[in-house]
This record gives sequence, structure tokens and C-alpha cells, in this order.
Amino acid sequence: MRFGVLGPLRVDGGRAPGPAKHRTLLAALLLSAPEQVPVERLMSVVWDDRPPASAESVLRVYVSALRKQVDGIRTVPGGYLIEVMPDDVDCHRFERLVAAARQARAAGQVAEAADGFRAALGLWRGQALADIESSSLRRAHAVPLEELRLTALEERVELELRLGRGAEMIGELRALVGAHPLRERAWVRLIEALHQAGRRSEALGAYQDARRTLVEELGLEPGAELTAAQQRVLSGTGPRPPVGDVRRADAVSDELPPDVADFTGRRQALDWIRRTAGEQAPAAPVHLVLHGSPGCGKSALAVHAATGIDRPDGRLYAALGARPAGAVLEDLLRSLGCPDGAVPPALDDRVRLYRTMTARRRLLVVLDDAADEAQVRPLLPTGPGSLTLVTSRSSLPGLEAARTYELGVLDEDEAVAMLAGVAGHERVRAEPEAARRIVRLCGHLPLALRIAGSRLARKPGWTLDHLAGRLGDERRRLDELSAGDLAVRGSLALGYRGLPDPERRLLRELGAWSAPDFASWVLGQDLEPLAEAGLLQSRGLDEAGQERYGWHDLTRLYAAERLSEEDGVPGGVLAVRAQAILERTRQARAALLPAEPGTGRTEVHRPEHDAPAGGPPGEPALESGSAGGPPGEPALESGSAGGPPWDPALETGWLRQEARWLSAERRFLVATVDDFYRAGLYEAAWRLAFYLTPLFELGAHHDDWHATTAIGLDAARAAGHRRGEALLLRGLADLHRAEGRTDAAAAALRAAQPLAEGLELARIMLRLGLVQALQARPRPGATRPSPQAAQAEQAFVRALRAFEEAGDRRGRADALRALGALRQDDELLRESLAAYQELGDPRGEAEALLDLARLHLAACRLPQARDCVERRLGLNRRLGDRLPEAVALLVLAEVARAEGALDAAASAAGEALETFTRYGDRRNAGQALMVLAGTALDRDDADGAVDALVSAMGEFDGLGDQEGKAEAVRLVQEAHRRRGQRI
Repeated sequence: MRFGVLGPLRVDGGRAPGPAKHRTLLAALLLSAPEQVPVERLMSVVWDDRPPASAESVLRVYVSALRKQVDGIRTVPGGYLIEVMPDDVDCHRFERLVAAARQARAAGQVAEAADGFRAALGLWRGQALADIESSSLRRAHAVPLEELRLTALEERVELELRLGRGAEMIGELRALVGAHPLRERAWVRLIEALHQAGRRSEALGAYQDARRTLVEELGLEPGAELTAAQQRVLSGTGPRPPVGDVRRADAVSDELPPDVADFTGRRQALDWIRRTAGEQAPAAPVHLVLHGSPGCGKSALAVHAATGIDRPDGRLYAALGARPAGAVLEDLLRSLGCPDGAVPPALDDRVRLYRTMTARRRLLVVLDDAADEAQVRPLLPTGPGSLTLVTSRSSLPGLEAARTYELGVLDEDEAVAMLAGVAGHERVRAEPEAARRIVRLCGHLPLALRIAGSRLARKPGWTLDHLAGRLGDERRRLDELSAGDLAVRGSLALGYRGLPDPERRLLRELGAWSAPDFASWVLGQDLEPLAEAGLLQSRGLDEAGQERYGWHDLTRLYAAERLSEEDGVPGGVLAVRAQAILERTRQARAALLPAEPGTGRTEVHRPEHDAPAGGPPGEPALESGSAGGPPGEPALESGSAGGPPWDPALETGWLRQEARWLSAERRFLVATVDDFYRAGLYEAAWRLAFYLTPLFELGAHHDDWHATTAIGLDAARAAGHRRGEALLLRGLADLHRAEGRTDAAAAALRAAQPLAEGLELARIMLRLGLVQALQARPRPGATRPSPQAAQAEQAFVRALRAFEEAGDRRGRADALRALGALRQDDELLRESLAAYQELGDPRGEAEALLDLARLHLAACRLPQARDCVERRLGLNRRLGDRLPEAVALLVLAEVARAEGALDAAASAAGEALETFTRYGDRRNAGQALMVLAGTALDRDDADGAVDALVSAMGEFDGLGDQEGKAEAVRLVQEAHRRRGQRI
């Protein structure tokens, strides 16, 4: 097993630890390997000089977890060590190779020494300890390692110059002075390399750049070494290639632009280019297309990749843009050696000549910013072994035999690294949170990050927080993202001006929405032309089977800007589409929550047989109003007792498809609630917020639930709609109850009561009883029954009576289930189950089955418990309800534990944990981990129990759940007791 700390932490032959403190602990052991590290030192670096009182015991837990992934960690008196050979850790291998190279240099072995330095520097993959959060560890180890790296690079360059390789070093040295502009020795080596390559004027220019930088940044004139380098250039003396080692000037062209000195990230894309270029067929050229949105760094990536690819017959570069193919061909032909007067005037003749001249050459051709396939085809070299790199906003789908790679934005670590490379690493390290905020406001877009970094570099008095504040104003953001001839607005305008008028109008209309992605039904028009122009990006088919399109946040701001300047405020576009959006969402809600109490409807409305599930507006609308419902409430269902027979399988499929549609459109609809509110469409805003609540409950989307409810309440109040306010307060109470905040839930329900009347009051009473039932749960050490239990029972009984008197069968089913669960009454729960089945509500049926399963489990009626939970799972799976399925799996795991089937229990709990983790449901994930820990203890697997409990403690910590954390700590102690040894 080998390890790397010269970059992000890496474990070759294993998996690097995930938690940040585990990574810090392993790095600290590796940096001192094979020597021991005292416990006090480890606590200091893991908690960054601020260890808590429990640090030593928690450290033992971390070591135990780390031993599961990494071999060789030993406990020694007073500390820990890791048994590895020094050469198995890249930092120790780097130091050894540098020392060996210096010995070779001292012995006069110049070439061997240069090779040794090159091998040492090749071990680096980025900044030392790049993903380690401990500043004390970085100060102690990363800083000296980085300094040794720079020194080794300068020593290697000096040797390369002695070998006459100055011309080869120029690009690397430009990158070095770009990253470290105040390091005089780096400037000296660049000047010497340029001088040795015969580029005297550039060498003198480099001296002037160095002097200007030192004067502006430090107020100092160049030192003696730098001044001496200038004098050697002026006098014509200095390092020249050794006699006999001067290389013949190549006759081939190398027209690549300078590589970006601070190029960052894109490892996956670079690997794809190199791998694909290496897989080429010997009889054919290879054409690669890098496509993506404006400003995503396509050109920089192409040049950076091309710089590392050699072709014996030259490397050509052409900036295409709107240039005709004939004009570009004229430049390429001249680059290939065609005399000026010999370039044919006709396009076809130029194409034939170009193909003839490239047929026997192995070339690398970079075609930057291509408009379409017709522009590119004549420019493709034909020689076997040739490689063409094309950048375009379009994927150029019609380009024959081309392979494509869609370039997105940078991930957060790459984006922060890029900002640091342009603005300065020290400034970014000093304000890491502000740096991440700038990255988010730039949307991780390379062009925007380069502009932001350039502005910071030009304004040394600015803090990163100051720039982040300026970028935070959406109205000014595009203005702020401009530096010199770089501007995000200009890059987007090129694509916009190239669109036909209908597509321009379509982009402007999309600017009325703030959603990150959408489907074509939103505007009822095909969005593919905008994707072909690179202004939208196809995200593929969503879970409802719709083509989905996304865009960069800065593209959204540009579209909104164009809408405002050319058409006016966005409210007009939103008002036109509001009714269709509300109607479509209302239909989907009806599928999730059939026959909601108080509407007077008791059967779910089903679409006509020829209506496409999940399709755009235009399906049969649900009827408004109800016989028994209060006036003014949004109607959610219609139905009829008659009509043709309905296939249950078709019904279940439709219900599942409607849930998938809502899930696919969740982010769009959440953003649209805010869009409606900002546009003054208050009625639409509160109704849409209300329609979305069952989706949020089903998928545990609590953040969205909070956000839309807050906006919906403001909108209902602004519209003066008291019943809308009551409906949203009831939904808010459901949210608080789901999060375990019963006092807040009760307060929301009390606030809703004066606003409600009729059966809405019964619904509020039912929810108040559910809150009181939660508050009535027995607490550890309690000896008396809680008074809330009697209050909850009274509320359920009153609500049940009101629903029965009104003939509301759905309300009756809900009240029966609540009362049965509270009383642990098998008969009431079975009665509620039958009521849901009569309503045709499979989700209500599933909840009643789970209550029955829990009741049977508590009474040790295991066969009945298993039967109920397995029936519940069957319903969840047919409906595609993953989170409710996971909740049922936890109950199944408990049943299996009680049966002694521990393998089955662990399997069920593990499957549930995967789902909770994927959906971000931390509360249930913690419970699943506790079930796994209990199962491990049943097996006498103390190590497995501790692993699960450490993870559970992390979940409970994040939620502030002290009771859950205390129970996890108790089980950890039990596991330690059973194991009979310290960790």
C-alpha cells in the first residue's frame, strides 16, 4: 500500500478516509512515518490546536475506524505510529530523490541530476495536503514541502540550462513566475532561458515585468542576481548551449497559444483526451469535440491538453468564430509551408490542397470556437495519426466520426484552486468562506472565476468578502464580471446574437424563471435549438421521461436582463403560464393525496384512457368545488361512482407516474413559487405552495417545504386570503411535526384555528391530536402518564365525529388510524385500513398497514407483524415511494431481529440506510444505523457496532438530537464492555 500527501490525500491499493478528521489523522501519521506521533500532537492537529475535553477518547474511536481502511497503524506507549517504508509515502520519497539529485550534481553528473529532480517533482499532484483542513499540520509540513518543491524546481532549471535546454523550459518557467511573481530567482531563470533560446527582446521584456512587479508589490528594486541576468542579456554573454548540443531548428510549425500558467483541474477531461488520442486507429485521423456553455473553459482546456501532446509534423491552431472556412484554410495552408502566391482562390481547391498537404503528416490541429459542422469539415487533416481538437458551444452532432466530450463547470475544489491561482493563494487561504462564496456566485464558471480573480489581483486592498458582497447583487453581477477585454456578458451576447428571432424570444421568456432546469412543457415550445447554441444544456431524460434542460446561473441573469430591456418585467410571461402550471400541479397532487378530507370527494379522479400520464397541460381538468367542502378552498379531486371499470394495475401505474412527474419538476416548481410571489402573482404563489406539500412530505424535502410555506404564507396574507393562510399553517404544522418540533407544530395549528371554519377546523383538530400524541410518548424515568395522551384522544374522537357527520370518508379513515395508533387498538386500525381501500388510496392503506405491523411487533405477534409490513412494502414498491419503503424496511429489520434472523435484519436495515442517505434524510439514517448497531451487538460484533454508532453519532450531532446521541454513546460503551479492551 502506498500513500500520497503531495496533493489530495491518496491511498494506492485502498480507499482514502472520507471524514475530514480521519484524513487529518492519517496524514499526521504518514508525515512522521515510521516514527511515532504523541497523542497530544495528534489531538492538536486533528482539532487544529483546539481539542475538546473528550478529544482523547474520540481520537481512539477515530483510530479504530481508520484501522478498518488502512493497515499498519499501531498503538505505542504515549501515541500511535504507522508501519510503512519511507518510500511508500510520496513526501519522504520526494525528499530522498531531491537529496540524491543534489549528490549527483555535486559529483558533476549534470544530466543524471536533472533527471533526478524531474522524477522528484513528478510526484506532486497539486498543493501538499490539499484536502487536509488542519492549519497547524499545513504550517508544520506543507509550507516547508512547498518551499523545497520550488527550490528543487529552480535547481533543476539551472541544470537544464547547463544542458542547453532553455527553449524547452520557457513555458514551465512562465507558469512558475505567474504563480510566484515575487520570487526573483524564478525570473532570473526565465530570462536566462529566453536568452539561451535566442529570444533577446523577450528576455529584456521579462526583466521589465519582474522589475514592475517588485516595485508595485514590494516597493523594491530588483536584487543583484536579477540585475546581473539583465546585464548578461544586454552584453550578449551568459548561458549558451554547449558546443555539439545545439538542437537543429525544426522546420515544422508550432502555433499553439501560450498555455495558461495557472490552469487548474479538469483531470477527467484531460485523461479522456489523452486516452482517446492514444486509442486512434493507425489508418485514420482522430477528431475530438469539446463542447459546453460559454465561458466554461473549452479553449483553455484544448490548449493545455495540446501542449502536452507531441506530433512530429507540427501543431497548428486556428480561431474560427464567424470566419468562413476558406479564410481559415488560407492561414493553415501558409502554416504548412504553402507560399503566399500559391494559395488557390476557390474554396474547393483550397480543401483539396489542404488534404494533400496533410495526407502524409501526423499533425495536431486545434480548431477553436467552431460555429457548426460545415465550418469544421474542410479543416480536418486527413493524415493517419493526426489529431484534431475542436471547441464549440454545440456538440456538432453531424460531424462524421468525431467523438464528443461535454465540458461542464468546475467542482468546488477546482474552482477555489483556480481563484487562488489568479488572485493569490495566501488571500484565498486567509478568507476560505468568502472564496467559496465567490465561487458559488460565479457559478463555478472558469471565465467568471478568472475575471473575479483578476479583479482581486488588480485590487490588493480589496478583501474577498468585499468582492463577494459586490457579486451578491444579481442586478450588478454581470457588470462586476468584467476585466479588461474579458466579460461574461460579451461571451453570452455572441451566442444570443447568433440566434434567429423566435429562439431569442424563447430565451428571453425563460429569463422570467429562476429555476436551474426545466422541461419543454413550461413554455410549450421546443428548447433544443437553445441547447444546440450552447445556451442551454440537455440534462437527458428525467424520472418522468421528459427531456430536461438546464442553464448556467449567469446565462439566466443574461436572459432576464434581455427580457427586461427588450420586453419589460417578467410578470407578463409568468401570468400567461400560471394557470397551466397550477392545473398540472393540482392534478399531480390529487394522485398523491386522493379525496383529501373536507373536499366532499371520496374517490380519486383518474385520467381518460388516452391521456398521457405526466404530460403537459391539456389533460382532463379536475372539477372545482365540492358539495361538502368550504367555499374558496382549492379543489383537489373529482370523481364519480360510475364510469367504466378501472384496472388496478393501470391505476397504480398512473399514481406512480404522477409522483415521478412531481419529483422531476420539484426544483422548477419550488423556484416558481418564489417567481410568482416576486411578480406580484400572490394567488398563484400560495396555491402552488399548498399543492406541493404532499410531495415534500413523501420525499422528506424539508428545506423546500420550509421555503415554499414561508413564501406561500406571505402571499396568502398579501392576497387577503384567510383560508389559504389556514391551509398553509396546517401544512407548516405537518412539517414541524415531521421534524419532531411539536411545540412549533401546536403553535402553527393554534394560529390557523381563527382562520378556519367547517371541516377545516376538524382537520386542524386532527393534526393537533397528532401533535399531542407525540408529546405524550413516555420519557425515560417518567412514572405518570402524560396528560397529552388524553387530550390527543379527545381531539381524535371529536374530529372523527365531525367527519362522520359530514359524510367525509377520507377524514374518517385518517381519524380512525390516528385513534387506533394511539390506543394500540387492532380493530380500529383494521377499520381504517378498510376505509382507505374503499377510497382507492394505496398510500393511506400503506400507512395503516405499518401502524398494524408496529402494533403486532410490540405485542410479539411476529407472523402478523411480518405479514403487515410485507404488504406495506409491496404497496410502496408498486407506487415507487422509496422513502416510505425505507421506513417499512426498518420495521422489517426489527421484526427479523425479534425472529433471530440477524442476516436478514442487517440486510433490510442496510438497504433502508442507503435510501435515507441518498435522500438526505438524516434523522431516519441515524435510526437505521442504530438498528444496524443493535444487530451487530446481537451477533457479538462489537467492532461493527462501534462503526455504525460512530456514524449515527455524526447524524445526531448534525440534527442536534441529544437523546439520539446519548443512546448511541450508551451503546458504544456497551460495545467496549463486550469487547473487553480499549481501542
